[in-house]
Amino acid sequence: MFINQAYKGNNKWWRVLITTLLTAGVFLANFIMYFMMSKEDLDKVYQKMNEIPNNLALLLNLLPFFFLLALLFFLVRILHSRSVLSLTTSRGEVDYKRILFSFGLIVLLTIATFAVSYGMDSSNILWNFNPLKFGVLFLISILLFPFQIGFEEYLFRGYLMQQIGIIAKNRWFPLLLTSVMFGLFHSANPEVAKMGFGVMIFYIGTGLLLGIMTLMDESLELALGFHLGNNLMAALLITSDFSAIHTDAVFKYSGAENTIDILNEMIVSIAIVYPIILFIFAKKYSWNNWIAKLTGKIQPQIHQ
Repeated sequence: MFINQAYKGNNKWWRVLITTLLTAGVFLANFIMYFMMSKEDLDKVYQKMNEIPNNLALLLNLLPFFFLLALLFFLVRILHSRSVLSLTTSRGEVDYKRILFSFGLIVLLTIATFAVSYGMDSSNILWNFNPLKFGVLFLISILLFPFQIGFEEYLFRGYLMQQIGIIAKNRWFPLLLTSVMFGLFHSANPEVAKMGFGVMIFYIGTGLLLGIMTLMDESLELALGFHLGNNLMAALLITSDFSAIHTDAVFKYSGAENTIDILNEMIVSIAIVYPIILFIFAKKYSWNNWIAKLTGKIQPQIHQ
């Protein structure tokens, strides 16, 4: 099973600590700095970020994830004597069809819901397409978002879920803890500062969705595809002044920042859209034994 893959490696506490600090440290430092800074200082930081051209800002934001993902793979291989495959799936090989299906599903759902929303009221949605800027945005997104989402998935749903799982000896605790951690480590995003910590419900809920996918499917493939499709659509389809990252997307939301409406949309996603996605995956991949797979105990194993 997926969490049990951690038993294939060397799990001495100091190895786990080094890998966690070196890889998750960037999130932890960001988290600490966010809470230490005053609102005035945060506003100044966000203002300076807004002065950087969109594509350059995106490039600077995504590029570090290439090195962080490489570092995570290196530490897992060298410190833990494990393969990246064991971090990815409990099956004998990576199922790329799963990644593509999950990616396609979230892309289609995002475009469909946007089309419905646009058809109902397009007054605050502006055509923002600039061929040159969008071309650069598309190139940066296609090349670098896989590393960004790859690092987050391999860290939270891969490495940390497995390591916490074999320590806790169950499945429910790593599922909940990594979901909360995933949400908290996004707390420095600009929209959280502008709209309050109610937004964290969405991030934690998304982390929970991705964690359920991982445990039910015993692999990261579905989470990888979903996360990539979601982030690409967030960058390419529509942007706004209170987005986590400003981009030269096809459309731009020009309306006033309405915290209540945005939070309502997030709650609808968590309460309605996410269960539908899980239902589709469950039917396609014949998921069963939900309680055991999401809450069951982990039995220690010795791998030769």
